[in-house]
Amino acid sequence: MELDQEESSSEEPEQSDVSLPDDPESVMASVSEQKPSEPNVWKLSMHVVTWNVASAAPPKDLSDLLQLNNQDLDLDMYVIGLQEMNSGIVSFISDTAFEDPWSSFFMDVLAPLSFVKVSHVRMQGLLLLIFVKYHHLPFIQILSTKSTPTGLYGYWPSPAYSVSCLRWDLGSETPGRGNKGGVNICLRLYGYYVSVINCHLPPHIANNDKRLEHFDRILEMQNFEGYDIPNILDHDLILWFGDMNFRIEDLGLHFVRECIANQYYSALWEKDQLRIAKKQDLLLREFQEGPLLFPPTYKFDKNSNNYDTSEKRRKPAWTDRILWRLKRQPQATSYMSNPSTYFFLTLKHYGSHMMYYISDHKPVTGTFDLELKPLVSAPMITLMPESLWTIENDMLISYSSEPDFLSSPWDWIGLYKLGMRHINDYVSYVWVGDNQVSFSNNLHQVYMNISEIPDTEDYFLLCYYSSILNSIAGISTPFKIPLRFFLKEDPLSEEEPQTPEHTGE
Repeated sequence: MELDQEESSSEEPEQSDVSLPDDPESVMASVSEQKPSEPNVWKLSMHVVTWNVASAAPPKDLSDLLQLNNQDLDLDMYVIGLQEMNSGIVSFISDTAFEDPWSSFFMDVLAPLSFVKVSHVRMQGLLLLIFVKYHHLPFIQILSTKSTPTGLYGYWPSPAYSVSCLRWDLGSETPGRGNKGGVNICLRLYGYYVSVINCHLPPHIANNDKRLEHFDRILEMQNFEGYDIPNILDHDLILWFGDMNFRIEDLGLHFVRECIANQYYSALWEKDQLRIAKKQDLLLREFQEGPLLFPPTYKFDKNSNNYDTSEKRRKPAWTDRILWRLKRQPQATSYMSNPSTYFFLTLKHYGSHMMYYISDHKPVTGTFDLELKPLVSAPMITLMPESLWTIENDMLISYSSEPDFLSSPWDWIGLYKLGMRHINDYVSYVWVGDNQVSFSNNLHQVYMNISEIPDTEDYFLLCYYSSILNSIAGISTPFKIPLRFFLKEDPLSEEEPQTPEHTGE
Protein backbone atom coordinates (compact mmCIF):
# COMPACT_ATOMS: atom_id res chain seq x y z
CA MET A 1 0.00 0.00 0.00
CA GLU A 2 1.36 3.43 -0.91
CA LEU A 3 1.80 6.37 1.39
CA ASP A 4 1.27 9.56 -0.61
CA GLN A 5 3.51 12.38 0.48
CA GLU A 6 2.47 15.40 -1.50
CA GLU A 7 -1.27 15.15 -2.13
CA SER A 8 -2.78 16.93 0.83
CA SER A 9 -3.53 20.55 0.21
CA SER A 10 -4.03 23.30 2.74
CA GLU A 11 -4.31 26.05 0.12
CA GLU A 12 -6.89 25.85 -2.58
CA PRO A 13 -5.92 27.27 -6.00
CA GLU A 14 -8.40 29.33 -7.94
CA GLN A 15 -10.98 27.22 -9.68
CA SER A 16 -13.41 27.83 -12.45
CA ASP A 17 -17.10 27.19 -12.03
CA VAL A 18 -18.10 23.56 -11.78
CA SER A 19 -19.35 22.24 -15.10
CA LEU A 20 -22.12 19.72 -15.45
CA PRO A 21 -21.13 16.21 -16.49
CA ASP A 22 -21.66 15.05 -20.02
CA ASP A 23 -24.70 12.90 -20.66
CA PRO A 24 -23.67 9.32 -19.77
CA GLU A 25 -25.33 7.71 -22.77
CA SER A 26 -23.74 10.12 -25.26
CA VAL A 27 -20.32 9.66 -23.68
CA MET A 28 -20.62 5.88 -23.87
CA ALA A 29 -21.67 6.11 -27.50
CA SER A 30 -18.58 8.18 -28.31
CA VAL A 31 -16.32 5.55 -26.76
CA SER A 32 -17.92 2.63 -28.59
CA GLU A 33 -17.18 3.71 -32.15
CA GLN A 34 -19.66 3.08 -34.90
CA LYS A 35 -18.92 -0.32 -36.38
CA PRO A 36 -20.02 -1.78 -39.68
CA SER A 37 -22.69 -4.40 -39.91
CA GLU A 38 -20.91 -7.72 -40.32
CA PRO A 39 -22.49 -11.02 -41.32
CA ASN A 40 -21.63 -14.34 -39.69
CA VAL A 41 -19.87 -12.94 -36.65
CA TRP A 42 -19.66 -14.62 -33.27
CA LYS A 43 -20.22 -12.61 -30.12
CA LEU A 44 -18.43 -13.26 -26.84
CA SER A 45 -19.07 -11.37 -23.62
CA MET A 46 -16.10 -10.55 -21.42
CA HIS A 47 -15.95 -9.11 -17.89
CA VAL A 48 -12.72 -7.40 -16.76
CA VAL A 49 -11.97 -6.76 -13.07
CA THR A 50 -9.17 -4.68 -11.55
CA TRP A 51 -8.78 -4.20 -7.81
CA ASN A 52 -6.02 -3.11 -5.47
CA VAL A 53 -6.98 -5.29 -2.50
CA ALA A 54 -4.46 -3.76 -0.02
CA SER A 55 -3.36 -7.17 1.33
CA ALA A 56 -6.92 -8.06 2.35
CA ALA A 57 -8.47 -11.51 2.19
CA PRO A 58 -11.46 -12.09 -0.10
CA PRO A 59 -14.83 -10.97 1.30
CA LYS A 60 -17.66 -13.44 1.62
CA ASP A 61 -19.67 -12.23 -1.35
CA LEU A 62 -18.45 -10.84 -4.68
CA SER A 63 -21.67 -11.35 -6.62
CA ASP A 64 -21.92 -7.70 -7.63
CA LEU A 65 -18.28 -7.52 -8.69
CA LEU A 66 -18.67 -10.60 -10.90
CA GLN A 67 -22.19 -9.69 -12.06
CA LEU A 68 -23.49 -13.07 -10.96
CA ASN A 69 -27.04 -11.84 -10.44
CA ASN A 70 -27.31 -9.99 -13.75
CA GLN A 71 -29.89 -12.06 -15.62
CA ASP A 72 -29.33 -10.07 -18.82
CA LEU A 73 -25.62 -10.89 -18.97
CA ASP A 74 -24.38 -14.19 -20.40
CA LEU A 75 -20.62 -14.04 -19.92
CA ASP A 76 -18.08 -16.18 -21.76
CA MET A 77 -14.89 -14.92 -20.15
CA TYR A 78 -13.55 -13.32 -16.96
CA VAL A 79 -10.24 -11.43 -16.87
CA ILE A 80 -9.28 -10.57 -13.29
CA GLY A 81 -6.30 -8.50 -12.15
CA LEU A 82 -5.41 -7.84 -8.52
CA GLN A 83 -2.75 -5.61 -7.03
CA GLU A 84 -1.21 -5.49 -3.55
CA MET A 85 -2.07 -9.04 -2.64
CA ASN A 86 -0.53 -10.13 0.63
CA SER A 87 3.08 -10.79 -0.39
CA GLY A 88 4.83 -11.21 2.93
CA ILE A 89 7.40 -13.99 3.07
CA VAL A 90 5.17 -16.52 4.85
CA SER A 91 2.15 -15.73 2.69
CA PHE A 92 4.09 -15.85 -0.57
CA ILE A 93 5.73 -19.19 0.21
CA SER A 94 2.34 -20.62 1.18
CA ASP A 95 0.71 -19.28 -1.99
CA THR A 96 3.48 -20.77 -4.12
CA ALA A 97 2.93 -24.23 -2.63
CA PHE A 98 -0.87 -23.95 -2.66
CA GLU A 99 -3.49 -21.87 -4.42
CA ASP A 100 -3.61 -18.35 -3.04
CA PRO A 101 -6.86 -17.41 -1.24
CA TRP A 102 -8.05 -15.12 -4.02
CA SER A 103 -7.54 -17.66 -6.81
CA SER A 104 -9.27 -20.32 -4.72
CA PHE A 105 -12.17 -17.97 -4.01
CA PHE A 106 -12.73 -17.14 -7.68
CA MET A 107 -12.55 -20.81 -8.66
CA ASP A 108 -14.99 -21.76 -5.90
CA VAL A 109 -17.47 -19.23 -7.26
CA LEU A 110 -16.96 -19.61 -11.01
CA ALA A 111 -16.33 -23.35 -11.48
CA PRO A 112 -19.96 -24.32 -10.66
CA LEU A 113 -20.98 -21.86 -13.39
CA SER A 114 -18.89 -23.78 -15.97
CA PHE A 115 -15.93 -21.39 -15.94
CA VAL A 116 -12.44 -22.92 -16.02
CA LYS A 117 -9.25 -21.12 -15.03
CA VAL A 118 -7.12 -21.38 -18.17
CA SER A 119 -4.10 -19.35 -17.08
CA HIS A 120 -2.63 -17.26 -14.31
CA VAL A 121 0.57 -15.38 -13.60
CA ARG A 122 1.71 -13.86 -10.32
CA MET A 123 4.50 -11.46 -9.46
CA GLN A 124 4.51 -10.92 -5.69
CA GLY A 125 1.49 -8.64 -5.10
CA LEU A 126 0.26 -8.74 -8.71
CA LEU A 127 -2.06 -11.51 -9.88
CA LEU A 128 -3.69 -12.03 -13.28
CA LEU A 129 -6.34 -14.72 -13.87
CA ILE A 130 -8.30 -15.74 -16.96
CA PHE A 131 -11.45 -17.88 -16.81
CA VAL A 132 -13.53 -19.08 -19.78
CA LYS A 133 -16.62 -21.21 -20.27
CA TYR A 134 -15.41 -24.75 -20.84
CA HIS A 135 -16.76 -25.06 -24.39
CA HIS A 136 -14.29 -22.36 -25.52
CA LEU A 137 -11.26 -24.36 -24.34
CA PRO A 138 -10.33 -25.89 -27.74
CA PHE A 139 -10.18 -22.39 -29.24
CA ILE A 140 -7.88 -20.78 -26.68
CA GLN A 141 -4.14 -21.27 -26.80
CA ILE A 142 -2.01 -19.78 -24.03
CA LEU A 143 1.18 -18.67 -25.77
CA SER A 144 3.16 -16.95 -23.04
CA THR A 145 3.04 -15.58 -19.51
CA LYS A 146 5.40 -12.85 -18.46
CA SER A 147 6.39 -10.84 -15.37
CA THR A 148 8.01 -7.42 -15.74
CA PRO A 149 9.18 -5.66 -12.56
CA THR A 150 9.96 -2.00 -13.17
CA GLY A 151 11.89 -0.80 -10.15
CA LEU A 152 13.17 -1.23 -6.63
CA TYR A 153 9.81 -1.12 -4.89
CA GLY A 154 9.59 -4.70 -3.65
CA TYR A 155 10.58 -6.62 -0.57
CA TRP A 156 13.26 -8.36 -2.66
CA PRO A 157 14.73 -5.56 -4.81
CA SER A 158 16.43 -6.40 -8.07
CA PRO A 159 17.17 -4.71 -11.41
CA ALA A 160 14.25 -4.66 -13.80
CA TYR A 161 14.02 -7.93 -15.61
CA SER A 162 11.47 -10.06 -17.32
CA VAL A 163 10.51 -13.69 -16.78
CA SER A 164 8.76 -15.52 -19.57
CA CYS A 165 7.65 -19.05 -20.24
CA LEU A 166 5.45 -20.90 -22.70
CA ARG A 167 2.84 -22.96 -20.94
CA TRP A 168 -0.79 -23.76 -20.39
CA ASP A 169 -1.88 -23.33 -16.80
CA LEU A 170 -0.37 -26.47 -15.27
CA GLY A 171 -0.27 -25.09 -11.75
CA SER A 172 3.09 -23.33 -11.84
CA GLU A 173 3.84 -19.91 -10.49
CA THR A 174 6.10 -17.22 -11.88
CA PRO A 175 7.34 -15.49 -8.74
CA GLY A 176 8.75 -12.10 -9.59
CA ARG A 177 10.59 -9.48 -7.62
CA GLY A 178 9.10 -6.12 -6.83
CA ASN A 179 5.54 -5.03 -6.27
CA LYS A 180 5.47 -2.52 -9.14
CA GLY A 181 5.43 -3.52 -12.75
CA GLY A 182 3.21 -5.68 -14.89
CA VAL A 183 2.17 -9.27 -15.54
CA ASN A 184 1.02 -10.39 -18.97
CA ILE A 185 -0.77 -13.33 -20.54
CA CYS A 186 -0.54 -13.69 -24.31
CA LEU A 187 -3.08 -15.98 -25.96
CA ARG A 188 -4.80 -16.84 -29.18
CA LEU A 189 -8.58 -16.61 -29.09
CA TYR A 190 -10.31 -18.24 -32.05
CA GLY A 191 -7.13 -17.54 -34.03
CA TYR A 192 -6.69 -13.89 -32.97
CA TYR A 193 -3.78 -12.64 -30.85
CA VAL A 194 -4.74 -11.09 -27.51
CA SER A 195 -2.44 -9.70 -24.82
CA VAL A 196 -3.71 -9.00 -21.31
CA ILE A 197 -1.63 -6.83 -18.95
CA ASN A 198 -2.27 -6.17 -15.26
CA CYS A 199 -0.02 -3.42 -13.89
CA HIS A 200 0.81 -1.46 -10.75
CA LEU A 201 2.57 1.83 -11.50
CA PRO A 202 4.48 4.14 -9.09
CA PRO A 203 2.39 6.26 -6.67
CA HIS A 204 2.33 9.97 -5.73
CA ILE A 205 1.09 12.91 -7.76
CA ALA A 206 4.62 14.14 -8.57
CA ASN A 207 5.66 10.83 -10.16
CA ASN A 208 3.65 11.14 -13.35
CA ASP A 209 6.73 11.02 -15.60
CA LYS A 210 7.89 7.90 -13.79
CA ARG A 211 4.49 6.28 -14.33
CA LEU A 212 4.74 6.95 -18.06
CA GLU A 213 8.29 5.57 -18.13
CA HIS A 214 7.12 2.38 -16.44
CA PHE A 215 4.18 2.14 -18.83
CA ASP A 216 6.61 2.27 -21.76
CA ARG A 217 9.01 -0.14 -20.04
CA ILE A 218 6.32 -2.77 -19.51
CA LEU A 219 5.24 -2.48 -23.14
CA GLU A 220 8.82 -2.75 -24.43
CA MET A 221 9.42 -5.91 -22.40
CA GLN A 222 6.49 -7.75 -23.97
CA ASN A 223 8.69 -9.38 -26.60
CA PHE A 224 8.20 -12.96 -27.71
CA GLU A 225 11.40 -13.68 -29.63
CA GLY A 226 11.78 -17.28 -30.67
CA TYR A 227 8.14 -18.13 -30.07
CA ASP A 228 6.73 -17.19 -33.49
CA ILE A 229 4.46 -14.64 -31.80
CA PRO A 230 3.97 -11.20 -33.40
CA ASN A 231 5.10 -8.02 -31.70
CA ILE A 232 2.58 -6.98 -29.08
CA LEU A 233 1.63 -3.90 -31.12
CA ASP A 234 0.58 -6.27 -33.90
CA HIS A 235 -1.78 -8.17 -31.62
CA ASP A 236 -5.44 -7.86 -32.44
CA LEU A 237 -6.27 -6.71 -28.91
CA ILE A 238 -4.30 -5.39 -25.94
CA LEU A 239 -6.21 -5.21 -22.66
CA TRP A 240 -4.29 -3.09 -20.14
CA PHE A 241 -5.60 -2.40 -16.67
CA GLY A 242 -4.60 -2.11 -13.04
CA ASP A 243 -3.70 0.41 -10.36
CA MET A 244 -2.11 2.94 -12.70
CA ASN A 245 -1.89 5.54 -9.93
CA PHE A 246 -2.65 8.54 -12.16
CA ARG A 247 -3.88 11.49 -10.09
CA ILE A 248 -5.84 14.73 -10.46
CA GLU A 249 -3.56 17.74 -10.93
CA ASP A 250 -3.90 21.37 -9.81
CA LEU A 251 -7.42 21.21 -8.41
CA GLY A 252 -7.67 21.53 -4.65
CA LEU A 253 -8.93 18.91 -2.22
CA HIS A 254 -12.14 20.75 -1.28
CA PHE A 255 -13.07 21.40 -4.92
CA VAL A 256 -12.46 17.77 -5.90
CA ARG A 257 -14.59 16.47 -3.05
CA GLU A 258 -17.41 18.88 -3.86
CA CYS A 259 -17.42 17.72 -7.47
CA ILE A 260 -17.60 14.11 -6.32
CA ALA A 261 -20.37 14.81 -3.84
CA ASN A 262 -22.42 16.44 -6.62
CA GLN A 263 -21.40 13.89 -9.27
CA TYR A 264 -19.80 16.60 -11.40
CA TYR A 265 -17.11 14.21 -12.57
CA SER A 266 -16.52 15.91 -15.92
CA ALA A 267 -15.19 18.96 -14.06
CA LEU A 268 -12.25 16.80 -12.99
CA TRP A 269 -11.51 15.09 -16.30
CA GLU A 270 -9.30 17.79 -17.78
CA LYS A 271 -6.92 17.53 -14.83
CA ASP A 272 -6.73 13.75 -14.84
CA GLN A 273 -3.09 12.86 -15.52
CA LEU A 274 -3.88 9.90 -17.78
CA ARG A 275 -6.19 11.94 -19.99
CA ILE A 276 -3.55 14.68 -20.17
CA ALA A 277 -0.85 12.15 -21.08
CA LYS A 278 -2.99 10.66 -23.85
CA LYS A 279 -3.10 14.05 -25.56
CA GLN A 280 0.70 14.19 -25.61
CA ASP A 281 1.74 10.56 -26.20
CA LEU A 282 0.94 9.11 -29.63
CA LEU A 283 1.11 5.48 -28.53
CA LEU A 284 -0.89 6.02 -25.35
CA ARG A 285 -3.47 7.83 -27.45
CA GLU A 286 -4.16 4.56 -29.28
CA PHE A 287 -5.53 3.05 -26.05
CA GLN A 288 -9.22 3.65 -25.47
CA GLU A 289 -11.06 3.99 -22.17
CA GLY A 290 -14.65 4.29 -21.12
CA PRO A 291 -16.01 7.51 -19.61
CA LEU A 292 -15.22 8.18 -15.96
CA LEU A 293 -18.84 8.36 -14.85
CA PHE A 294 -18.16 6.89 -11.42
CA PRO A 295 -16.52 8.32 -8.28
CA PRO A 296 -12.72 8.28 -8.02
CA THR A 297 -11.71 4.92 -6.58
CA TYR A 298 -8.86 6.04 -4.27
CA LYS A 299 -8.23 6.75 -1.42
CA PHE A 300 -10.85 5.55 1.09
CA ASP A 301 -10.77 4.84 4.78
CA LYS A 302 -10.93 1.09 5.07
CA ASN A 303 -14.31 -0.38 6.02
CA SER A 304 -16.13 2.73 4.83
CA ASN A 305 -17.12 4.84 1.84
CA ASN A 306 -15.37 7.88 3.28
CA TYR A 307 -12.47 9.39 1.41
CA ASP A 308 -9.21 9.63 3.34
CA THR A 309 -9.70 11.31 6.73
CA SER A 310 -6.14 10.71 7.94
CA GLU A 311 -3.71 13.57 8.53
CA LYS A 312 -2.51 13.30 4.94
CA ARG A 313 -6.06 13.73 3.55
CA ARG A 314 -5.08 12.43 0.14
CA LYS A 315 -6.90 13.90 -2.82
CA PRO A 316 -9.29 11.40 -4.46
CA ALA A 317 -8.25 10.10 -7.87
CA TRP A 318 -9.16 7.58 -10.57
CA THR A 319 -6.13 5.39 -9.99
CA ASP A 320 -7.77 2.16 -11.15
CA ARG A 321 -8.33 2.01 -14.90
CA ILE A 322 -9.16 -0.32 -17.79
CA LEU A 323 -7.75 0.48 -21.25
CA TRP A 324 -7.80 -1.39 -24.54
CA ARG A 325 -6.21 -1.09 -27.97
CA LEU A 326 -7.43 -2.73 -31.18
CA LYS A 327 -4.95 -3.45 -33.93
CA ARG A 328 -7.46 -2.89 -36.68
CA GLN A 329 -10.18 -0.30 -36.61
CA PRO A 330 -12.86 -1.86 -38.85
CA GLN A 331 -13.86 0.13 -41.89
CA ALA A 332 -17.26 0.03 -43.52
CA THR A 333 -15.86 -2.15 -46.33
CA SER A 334 -13.47 -4.25 -44.22
CA TYR A 335 -15.31 -7.50 -44.83
CA MET A 336 -15.15 -6.87 -48.60
CA SER A 337 -11.36 -6.50 -48.61
CA ASN A 338 -10.77 -9.37 -46.19
CA PRO A 339 -13.98 -11.35 -45.75
CA SER A 340 -12.43 -13.88 -43.34
CA THR A 341 -11.19 -11.36 -40.76
CA TYR A 342 -13.31 -9.35 -38.36
CA PHE A 343 -12.50 -8.47 -34.76
CA PHE A 344 -14.22 -5.71 -32.80
CA LEU A 345 -14.61 -4.79 -29.15
CA THR A 346 -17.49 -2.77 -27.71
CA LEU A 347 -17.60 -1.48 -24.14
CA LYS A 348 -21.00 -2.10 -22.58
CA HIS A 349 -20.36 -0.93 -19.02
CA TYR A 350 -17.52 0.74 -17.10
CA GLY A 351 -17.87 1.46 -13.41
CA SER A 352 -16.79 1.01 -9.82
CA HIS A 353 -18.30 -1.04 -7.00
CA MET A 354 -18.68 1.08 -3.91
CA MET A 355 -20.12 -1.62 -1.64
CA TYR A 356 -16.74 -3.25 -0.98
CA TYR A 357 -14.85 -1.89 2.02
CA ILE A 358 -11.88 -4.20 2.55
CA SER A 359 -9.39 -1.94 0.75
CA ASP A 360 -8.55 1.73 0.41
CA HIS A 361 -9.36 1.24 -3.30
CA LYS A 362 -12.71 0.40 -4.87
CA PRO A 363 -12.74 -2.24 -7.61
CA VAL A 364 -13.39 -1.24 -11.21
CA THR A 365 -14.98 -3.44 -13.86
CA GLY A 366 -15.56 -3.23 -17.59
CA THR A 367 -17.99 -5.44 -19.50
CA PHE A 368 -17.29 -5.89 -23.21
CA ASP A 369 -18.87 -7.50 -26.23
CA LEU A 370 -16.27 -9.07 -28.49
CA GLU A 371 -17.43 -9.70 -32.04
CA LEU A 372 -15.28 -11.78 -34.36
CA LYS A 373 -15.22 -14.02 -37.36
CA PRO A 374 -13.41 -17.07 -36.01
CA LEU A 375 -10.21 -17.96 -37.84
CA VAL A 376 -10.49 -21.34 -36.12
CA SER A 377 -14.02 -22.70 -35.80
CA ALA A 378 -13.53 -26.46 -35.46
CA PRO A 379 -11.48 -28.24 -32.78
CA MET A 380 -8.43 -30.27 -33.83
CA ILE A 381 -9.71 -33.23 -31.81
CA THR A 382 -13.29 -34.54 -31.60
CA LEU A 383 -13.94 -36.74 -28.57
CA MET A 384 -16.93 -39.06 -28.76
CA PRO A 385 -18.34 -39.94 -25.35
CA GLU A 386 -21.37 -41.53 -26.99
CA SER A 387 -19.05 -44.38 -28.03
CA LEU A 388 -17.73 -44.99 -24.51
CA TRP A 389 -17.40 -48.62 -23.50
CA THR A 390 -16.46 -49.95 -20.11
CA ILE A 391 -14.52 -53.20 -19.76
CA GLU A 392 -14.31 -54.11 -16.09
CA ASN A 393 -12.02 -51.31 -14.81
CA ASP A 394 -11.15 -49.76 -18.19
CA MET A 395 -13.01 -47.17 -20.25
CA LEU A 396 -12.48 -47.18 -24.01
CA ILE A 397 -12.37 -43.67 -25.48
CA SER A 398 -12.80 -42.93 -29.18
CA TYR A 399 -11.70 -39.71 -30.85
CA SER A 400 -10.92 -38.35 -34.30
CA SER A 401 -8.29 -35.83 -35.34
CA GLU A 402 -8.02 -33.30 -38.13
CA PRO A 403 -5.63 -34.36 -40.93
CA ASP A 404 -3.13 -31.59 -40.11
CA PHE A 405 -3.08 -32.26 -36.35
CA LEU A 406 0.40 -33.14 -35.03
CA SER A 407 0.26 -35.52 -32.10
CA SER A 408 2.99 -36.14 -29.54
CA PRO A 409 3.84 -38.97 -27.12
CA TRP A 410 3.26 -36.40 -24.39
CA ASP A 411 -0.37 -35.76 -25.34
CA TRP A 412 -2.90 -36.90 -22.76
CA ILE A 413 -6.63 -37.17 -22.22
CA GLY A 414 -8.10 -36.07 -18.91
CA LEU A 415 -11.39 -37.12 -17.34
CA TYR A 416 -13.04 -34.28 -15.43
CA LYS A 417 -16.18 -33.79 -13.43
CA LEU A 418 -18.39 -31.10 -14.91
CA GLY A 419 -17.49 -28.02 -12.88
CA MET A 420 -13.72 -28.47 -13.21
CA ARG A 421 -11.71 -25.63 -11.65
CA HIS A 422 -8.62 -25.72 -13.87
CA ILE A 423 -6.84 -28.05 -16.28
CA ASN A 424 -5.11 -29.96 -13.47
CA ASP A 425 -8.42 -30.69 -11.78
CA TYR A 426 -8.83 -34.06 -13.47
CA VAL A 427 -10.28 -37.20 -11.90
CA SER A 428 -8.03 -39.40 -14.02
CA TYR A 429 -5.86 -39.09 -17.11
CA VAL A 430 -4.13 -41.30 -19.65
CA TRP A 431 -1.12 -40.82 -21.93
CA VAL A 432 -2.40 -41.19 -25.47
CA GLY A 433 0.73 -42.84 -26.87
CA ASP A 434 1.00 -45.46 -24.13
CA ASN A 435 -2.63 -46.51 -24.10
CA GLN A 436 -3.74 -46.47 -27.72
CA VAL A 437 -5.39 -49.73 -28.76
CA SER A 438 -6.48 -48.99 -32.33
CA PHE A 439 -6.09 -46.44 -35.11
CA SER A 440 -7.65 -46.14 -38.56
CA ASN A 441 -8.49 -43.22 -40.85
CA ASN A 442 -7.83 -40.62 -38.13
CA LEU A 443 -10.12 -42.52 -35.75
CA HIS A 444 -8.32 -43.48 -32.55
CA GLN A 445 -9.18 -45.51 -29.47
CA VAL A 446 -7.41 -45.42 -26.12
CA TYR A 447 -8.30 -46.97 -22.79
CA MET A 448 -8.37 -45.34 -19.37
CA ASN A 449 -8.36 -47.11 -16.02
CA ILE A 450 -11.35 -46.04 -13.92
CA SER A 451 -11.05 -48.55 -11.10
CA GLU A 452 -10.73 -45.79 -8.53
CA ILE A 453 -13.69 -43.79 -9.84
CA PRO A 454 -16.80 -44.62 -7.82
CA ASP A 455 -20.16 -45.18 -9.48
CA THR A 456 -21.75 -41.76 -9.56
CA GLU A 457 -24.52 -39.85 -11.25
CA ASP A 458 -22.19 -36.89 -11.87
CA TYR A 459 -21.58 -35.56 -15.35
CA PHE A 460 -18.08 -35.78 -16.78
CA LEU A 461 -16.00 -34.23 -19.57
CA LEU A 462 -13.06 -35.53 -21.56
CA CYS A 463 -10.33 -33.09 -22.63
CA TYR A 464 -7.48 -33.82 -25.03
CA TYR A 465 -4.32 -31.87 -24.12
CA SER A 466 -1.82 -31.25 -26.92
CA SER A 467 1.76 -30.79 -25.73
CA ILE A 468 2.73 -29.23 -29.07
CA LEU A 469 -0.08 -26.67 -29.04
CA ASN A 470 0.32 -26.31 -25.27
CA SER A 471 -3.46 -26.22 -24.98
CA ILE A 472 -6.68 -28.19 -25.01
CA ALA A 473 -7.20 -29.47 -28.57
CA GLY A 474 -10.61 -31.02 -28.01
CA ILE A 475 -13.35 -31.39 -25.42
CA SER A 476 -16.32 -33.72 -25.25
CA THR A 477 -19.90 -32.92 -24.48
CA PRO A 478 -20.95 -33.71 -20.89
CA PHE A 479 -21.78 -37.36 -20.24
CA LYS A 480 -22.38 -39.85 -17.46
CA ILE A 481 -20.19 -42.90 -16.99
CA PRO A 482 -22.42 -45.97 -17.35
CA LEU A 483 -22.85 -47.65 -14.00
CA ARG A 484 -20.87 -50.89 -13.95
CA PHE A 485 -23.91 -52.71 -12.56
CA PHE A 486 -25.58 -52.47 -15.96
CA LEU A 487 -22.54 -53.41 -18.03
CA LYS A 488 -22.85 -57.17 -18.23
CA GLU A 489 -22.26 -57.78 -21.91
CA ASP A 490 -18.93 -57.99 -23.69
CA PRO A 491 -18.50 -54.51 -25.25
CA LEU A 492 -16.72 -56.06 -28.21
CA SER A 493 -19.84 -58.03 -29.12
CA GLU A 494 -22.46 -56.64 -31.47
CA GLU A 495 -24.99 -56.05 -28.69
CA GLU A 496 -24.99 -52.69 -26.99
CA PRO A 497 -24.27 -52.65 -23.25
CA GLN A 498 -27.23 -52.32 -20.94
CA THR A 499 -27.45 -48.87 -19.42
CA PRO A 500 -30.04 -47.11 -17.30
CA GLU A 501 -31.35 -45.56 -20.50
CA HIS A 502 -31.84 -48.96 -22.16
CA THR A 503 -33.43 -50.51 -19.10
CA GLY A 504 -35.96 -47.72 -18.77
CA GLU A 505 -34.44 -46.20 -15.65
